[in-house]
Amino acid sequence: MPRTHVPVLAGELIEALDPQPGQVAVDCTFGAGGHARLVADRIGPDGLLVAIDRDPLAEEAFAELSAEVSCRTRFVRADFVAGLELLREEGLRADHVYLDLGMSSMQVDTRERGFSYSYDAPLDMRMDPEQELSAAEAVNTWERRRLTRVLRDFGEERYADRIAGEIVRRRENAELTTTFELVDAITAAIPAPARFGGGHPAKRTFQAIRIAVNEELEQLDAALPEAWELLSVGGRLAAISFHSLEDRRVKRFIADRTRGCICPPDLPVCACGRTPQAELVFRRSVAATPGEIEQNPRAKSARLRAARKLPSKDA
Repeated sequence: MPRTHVPVLAGELIEALDPQPGQVAVDCTFGAGGHARLVADRIGPDGLLVAIDRDPLAEEAFAELSAEVSCRTRFVRADFVAGLELLREEGLRADHVYLDLGMSSMQVDTRERGFSYSYDAPLDMRMDPEQELSAAEAVNTWERRRLTRVLRDFGEERYADRIAGEIVRRRENAELTTTFELVDAITAAIPAPARFGGGHPAKRTFQAIRIAVNEELEQLDAALPEAWELLSVGGRLAAISFHSLEDRRVKRFIADRTRGCICPPDLPVCACGRTPQAELVFRRSVAATPGEIEQNPRAKSARLRAARKLPSKDA
């Protein structure tokens, strides 16, 4: 794995986690390992770094990192829900659990994986190459109504139905098998004045199909509570999101755990007995600086949120 990989919001993530020598850290989305390397350096020889990823390329990158860092290491080849469930069932307690959501730079830059609308490649988009559902199958077999819903809900695409209709019309003649064939269909469906007003016209559609194929939002909804259960008291959960659909879920999850009493305001004494389970590490989400965005344009939409686990009321 090229050492030129630059992890997004790296310094801010380390500030949020504050890893110390001897601690246990779980990287739920290892990718190219940029964040993991920084964490590993801080937890030192007595620390343990557990990495989770479903991509075989990530496992290769982990093997390189493991040979270079001083801490103990372990790799779990699984999606992050299954990986977290496994660790929890084993009784592992973590001081840090963090997620770098969406697709990794490594996946985008591997052209044959078909994640990018900038390269002509097979229409794939699978984070786990062994799973059955690919972008090609979704695009060529899902009915128009389902495609429209996916593009609208996961891509927030204004022209979702028009794009879905164009895809269905074209596949009646021949299946769409490459990224550029899909880009052509998207571009044809969007009115000319709107094609270049908000970035590449295929950006939202590609995001939506990738999210659907890999069940990214369902994974996130299931993973956040698993990650929280894995944390020791005082442990920290952090997540870097790259679009509003992810960020809203992380924000809502953390807000629910920082909330205390939920009794009606006019009740003179608390009857629910609810106390906060977490405190915010940052008052608001943290975004990349203009300098980082200039060096790494992929950081432009990144948002970091983090929380620290508090003792339970009965502890």
